[in-house]
Amino acid sequence: MKHRLLSLLTAGVLTLSLCTGALAVDSSTKLEAVRVLGIMAGDSSGNLNLSSNVTRAQFVTMMTAASPYRDSVGSGYGVSLFKDVKSDHWASEYIRLAVEQGWMSGYVDGTFRPDQSITLEEACTALLRLLGYDSSSLAGSFPTAQLSKASAIGLLDDVTATQGQTLTRSDCVELFYNLLLCQNSTGATYGTSLGYSISNGEVDYATLVTADTKGPYVATGSGSLSLPFSSSAATVYVDGALGSLSQVEQYDVYYYNANLSTVWVYTTRVTGTLTSLSPSAAAPTAVTVAGVTYDIDSSSSAYKLSSQGQFSQGDLVTLLLGMNGGVVDVISPHESETTYYGVVVSSSKAASSSSTASSSTTSVQASTQVACSDGTVRTFYHSGGVQSTGKLVSVSVTQSGTTLKSLQEKSLSGSFSSDGSTFAGYGLSGSVEILDTDSNGGYARIYPSRLAGCKLSGDEVRYYTLDSNGDIDCLILDQATGDTMTYAYVTYAEKNSTDTSVSGSYQYILDGTTYSLNTNGAYSISTGGALLTYEDGQLKSMRQLSSVTITELTSLTATAGNQEYDLAEDVQVLLKDTASNQTYYATTLSQINTSDYTLKGWYDSFGYSAGGRIRILVATPK
Repeated sequence: MKHRLLSLLTAGVLTLSLCTGALAVDSSTKLEAVRVLGIMAGDSSGNLNLSSNVTRAQFVTMMTAASPYRDSVGSGYGVSLFKDVKSDHWASEYIRLAVEQGWMSGYVDGTFRPDQSITLEEACTALLRLLGYDSSSLAGSFPTAQLSKASAIGLLDDVTATQGQTLTRSDCVELFYNLLLCQNSTGATYGTSLGYSISNGEVDYATLVTADTKGPYVATGSGSLSLPFSSSAATVYVDGALGSLSQVEQYDVYYYNANLSTVWVYTTRVTGTLTSLSPSAAAPTAVTVAGVTYDIDSSSSAYKLSSQGQFSQGDLVTLLLGMNGGVVDVISPHESETTYYGVVVSSSKAASSSSTASSSTTSVQASTQVACSDGTVRTFYHSGGVQSTGKLVSVSVTQSGTTLKSLQEKSLSGSFSSDGSTFAGYGLSGSVEILDTDSNGGYARIYPSRLAGCKLSGDEVRYYTLDSNGDIDCLILDQATGDTMTYAYVTYAEKNSTDTSVSGSYQYILDGTTYSLNTNGAYSISTGGALLTYEDGQLKSMRQLSSVTITELTSLTATAGNQEYDLAEDVQVLLKDTASNQTYYATTLSQINTSDYTLKGWYDSFGYSAGGRIRILVATPK
């Protein structure tokens, strides 16, 4: 039996260039960087108004956010340094700072002109002073000297404004982004001097977001959040997908970044029996619930789970998980009932212990491992008998205990849309869980994109559930993809017959390991790719895969003649030793090609609606 967990990793790589101009960076990347740092914020509706001109008062607030004084200047009253900037002016504190630090000055008539649009040369002069470049380090007169120096250190990279022109907010994105990467007068990278992570011409965007992201917090009441900015302008992500605050429920975990007006919400909860704490119950850093171990990510949850807290080994608990999959809080199951759907992987009788401050008890229950629809195998202790492998079940965990029930199969047939967003007339929820299964307890977590454009028969859908919007949020399949099966490459196959018996001798490679097998009876198979099936942990059969000669190969597909095949994500790649007909070495896809090797692909051709993928590739040097 084989199981496989397919995962999606969404990685945003920000290639923010050094002021030397080594790399090109798009404007959206730069904008996100200056937004995260609070240098540029949107209006009450979230609009950044990038085409608008920037006033002198607005520019000094941007400079303050990009300076070591970013946390020391607030929105209170300042002093009246200029006749057109009274002490109650919204920018008076920022203007006072800019003048005191020598970044900017007023005009000879005693005004600052806070509402006047700032010109390129005025902005460059101010930023050069922020970097520590005084007049002695400039060659020439204003504004030529300032613009020349700004250009030399990369401050003007990708800035389209020219001498005499006023700056837009879009121009300021470029200027302040470049500022982070320029060297100051002492030779240090300016952004680094502020404590930001910058290396190889890139600003570490993830570090910037993390540094200014607050949380975790737990939603209270009917899912209300406490945010320091207007929720109407907030961008909300729920479990990684764009969502809305209306989706938030009590006990959801959330984080926010005020500079970005962004909220991240996580709804994952795990309910089951608490079986162990490590390294100790006195000071735990990890907890095992339902057979799965989770890191503890908050001091409050560590205390609740510790020997001084309210939960003990053997208790039913619900863990609230945060963005890194760690435990943020712990609550009693009666506060958050949980139901899991999945298939039985294994089941046996087991002793279950529970303890209190005054006593401990031990009882014999069934211990059943269930591959749940999210691809996680959990262990549940429950009353009743041992369950059969591959059985479709639901598991409800409440304060009163764990109830495991057999499910009546609930079939559905139809087609997935080309983008994988709908199936058989139903929409798929943003957090839909899809599990392919087989009768031997095999399982594979599947994502909608894997099934895009596929048509499934009623026999290939075992069960489904709908959320409150009528969208499919759980879908359990029956051998629809072939991904639950075990594939191997047979290097030797011999059938031995006598007058009274038939036996077989086989050698095969599975995930880089070679196995030998002698059988009473023989399989109808020759050397090459094979599908292996098991029963009660014992090999039951071998079936030959179909083969093709590959003429073109990419990281995702293989072409044979005019037919294109998808590669399995866990495709096994073998390199044949030409000196020995039975010797093969495990290698990787990146190490082979059609120029230097003859490639043979072996694919499943057993009628899986979403199958037909190359499972094994064999490369022979030309």
